[in-house]
Amino acid sequence: MTKLLFATNNAHKLAEVSAVLGDGYELLTPRDCGVMEEIPETQPTLEGNAAQKARYLYGRTGLDCFADDTGLEVAALDGAPGVRSARYATDGHDFAANNRLLLRNLEGAADRRARFRTVICLIEGGEEHLFEGIVEGRIIERERGAEGFGYDPLFIPDGFDRTFAEMTAEEKNAVSHRGRAVRRLVDYLHGKRK
Repeated sequence: MTKLLFATNNAHKLAEVSAVLGDGYELLTPRDCGVMEEIPETQPTLEGNAAQKARYLYGRTGLDCFADDTGLEVAALDGAPGVRSARYATDGHDFAANNRLLLRNLEGAADRRARFRTVICLIEGGEEHLFEGIVEGRIIERERGAEGFGYDPLFIPDGFDRTFAEMTAEEKNAVSHRGRAVRRLVDYLHGKRK
């Protein structure tokens, strides 16, 4: 079993990524490796944050690792909240406050197009590799659904009539930005095993 350190202690993210990675991989969290402090993410781009987090963990542990950063990019808001998605309304990860602010900022907007974008940085044997996943969709006017986390109750992916929060974890993983980025990571890892 291949051990990979994933730069998250978020149980939702861990479950999503584990499901896509499949058998043959054991995901470790920073806590599993004795890294208890907050991992820095101070870069102005998703790519920069993913790389910063992966480099930090690799430097602390020497283990092959990967980190992701995800942003919701809303057309009518010139790509905001983007890299600040998790801290849109506050300095903490307050999903409810973020959703309220997003809806307030979109009041009266006719264009509700948005996309989720995930960037993963893998450091394997000291080499860095980037993988990206994007899902296009739109922001609805009120929350729907109880699954998922973050902006999931407000986002309907193109080709669907349900929000991410109304989908099962399997349905969401099949089309989500993170699922797409992780599948690219997995394709790369599996390709190396052959």
